[in-house]
Amino acid sequence: MRRTPVVFIHGLWIHSSAWAPWIDHFRQAGYEPIAPGWPGDSATVAETRAHPELLAGQGIDDIADHYASIIDGLGSAPVLVGHSFGGLIAQKLLGLNLARSAVAIDPGQIKGVKPLPFAQLRSGFPILGRPGNRKRTVSLTAKQFRYGFGNAIPEAESNELFARFAIPGPGRPLFQSAAANFRSASPARVEVGNNDRGPLLFVSGGRDHTVPDVVTRAAYKLYAKSSATTELKQFPDRGHSLIFDHGWREVADFVRSWLEAKIPAN
Repeated sequence: MRRTPVVFIHGLWIHSSAWAPWIDHFRQAGYEPIAPGWPGDSATVAETRAHPELLAGQGIDDIADHYASIIDGLGSAPVLVGHSFGGLIAQKLLGLNLARSAVAIDPGQIKGVKPLPFAQLRSGFPILGRPGNRKRTVSLTAKQFRYGFGNAIPEAESNELFARFAIPGPGRPLFQSAAANFRSASPARVEVGNNDRGPLLFVSGGRDHTVPDVVTRAAYKLYAKSSATTELKQFPDRGHSLIFDHGWREVADFVRSWLEAKIPAN
């Protein structure tokens, strides 16, 4: 019997290699996992840092189309697991019925989400603070990474994760998400009313600065009128690094158990 494919989608400023432990974890559980990078990402962190120009100008639709093309080549509809902006992309593709289920972990802000906490503004300021960044790539400093990703873990671990996984990120998706509620045709729009889509799980970190819990909860509430399964899980003491810091397995175990209850591995 064919194994269920799982596509892991990373977020802004993090390389796809951060999903490596999840790939092993899900493969052992009987799934067929992959973690492709965004369009413009290189195979390694070092190569991506060396060629940031390849990511410049990539927007939400470019990223979504890239993953839709990957899904088209799988032969069967996958499960999508996305973190940060990857969670936005996962929702977008699920809403288009391109996946059998999706998990959105601390997902980027979709159209209709109104809370805008100070912590989120501060996390996005390295890009949003300069309008010219819309067409550029921007790299975080270790200090900025510590605030946006590693605030709930020891500083030494935050610095180590920054060195291992941080990459330049295109500014365009963040500008598109920030302006979503002012554009009727925003690329951050998701089909929240689709009754025929597969199950969707939201995961939030209670100490997340980049996508605070109130933002994830607001996205979850947008699906209230859909009859399709939509659920929410909060990890109260976790920050935005929850998928690749020392506590990743707790999150992965919950996600896997939830999927096994909704979508059998085979």
